[in-house]
Amino acid sequence: MARIAGVNIPTQKRVEISLTYIHGIGRRKASDICKTVGIPSERRVNELTDDEVVRIREAIDREHLVEGDLRREVAMNVKRLMDLGCYRGMRHRKGLPVNGQRTHTNARTRKGPARPIAGRKKA
Repeated sequence: MARIAGVNIPTQKRVEISLTYIHGIGRRKASDICKTVGIPSERRVNELTDDEVVRIREAIDREHLVEGDLRREVAMNVKRLMDLGCYRGMRHRKGLPVNGQRTHTNARTRKGPARPIAGRKKA
């Protein structure tokens, strides 16, 4: 099992797909990494040599912000917005949608499960 950026990537899948298991790498970045390292897209992870795994690891470390560093940067950005007290920061603090979505209905992912209101009957 290949370990890249602190993540065990699946060995039976193609390299492009396996790299997407790393937080911060999607399909586009994975294909770009494969092109820069020179690995064909149909190659599987278990067919990679140790040298190729090292080249992939170095390319990711050199060019991309992934896993813990990326999570830390995103958390710091959100914390900065909350400390500023701007509109987006207040929405983060209250646990509401940030980007202008409606909240009268929906938004259950951000707001959590629906809580019943006392004294209100269903019509």
